[in-house]
Amino acid sequence: MTYLEIKLIHETAAAISITGFVARGAGMLRRARWLERRDVRMVPHVVDTVLLASAVVLAWQLRLSPLAAPWLAAKIIGLVVYIALGMVALRFGRNLRTRATALAAAVAVFAWIVSVAFTKDPRGFLVWLSG
Repeated sequence: MTYLEIKLIHETAAAISITGFVARGAGMLRRARWLERRDVRMVPHVVDTVLLASAVVLAWQLRLSPLAAPWLAAKIIGLVVYIALGMVALRFGRNLRTRATALAAAVAVFAWIVSVAFTKDPRGFLVWLSG
């Protein structure tokens, strides 16, 4: 596959991933029963596997290393934070307020990760806030 094809797969998987995450978050806040369905629990893992695999392939094709590309290291750190916040939002938050706060923070981190990808700057959209 070409670089552009892998990049399109990666971007599409990212869009599907965040859309699904927000939908599950909204369902969690409404205590929706559909969240208990097996497919609802399984599909995010498939999408996120495609997202991560395509990221690895892109980095390999471009011969990028997180040690040599600070923006890539920032995305990886952001991903870990996003996953942790997502776990609080969808599973481990003790109450709806905590879960809603973690959900909003996870979406903000995801937006920051995307901005890092576009700017190739580890600060992402935060560069605009710093002047």
